[in-house]
Amino acid sequence: MSQAPEARPSAPSVYHERQRLELCAVHALNNVLQQQLFSQEAADEICKRLAPDSRLNPHRSLLGTGNYDVNVIMAALQGLGLAAVWWDRRRVFLETALAQGLCEVLLVVTKEVEEAGCWLHTS
Repeated sequence: MSQAPEARPSAPSVYHERQRLELCAVHALNNVLQQQLFSQEAADEICKRLAPDSRLNPHRSLLGTGNYDVNVIMAALQGLGLAAVWWDRRRVFLETALAQGLCEVLLVVTKEVEEAGCWLHTS
C-alpha cells in the first residue's frame, strides 16, 4: 500500500514591482509595504501637498515623469503611520555595503519606534 505524499508548505510569496520609468520611489514604497498602495497619481498628489503654490514642483522631475525625492517617500509613509529614518553610516550594521558606493539606507519603522528611538539600540 502506497502512502500519499506529504503536503509541502507553500513558500511565502513576495510582492515585487519592477522599475518602470522614473517611478523608483513608487515601486520602492510598494515593495517595502508588500502591496500596491501607491501609484504615480498618488505620488503626484503628495507633491502638490508638499508644494501647493509651486509652479515647478521641487519634489519630482520637471517633466512630471516621476523621480520623486525622499520627502514624497517620507510623506507617503507618514500617511500610513510609518516613518523613514536615516541609517547612520558610522554604525557597523551595514558599514561594508555603504562604503562601496553612493547609497543611502532608510529604515521603515512604526511611528512609535521612531519616536522612542529604539531603532538605535543594538541587541
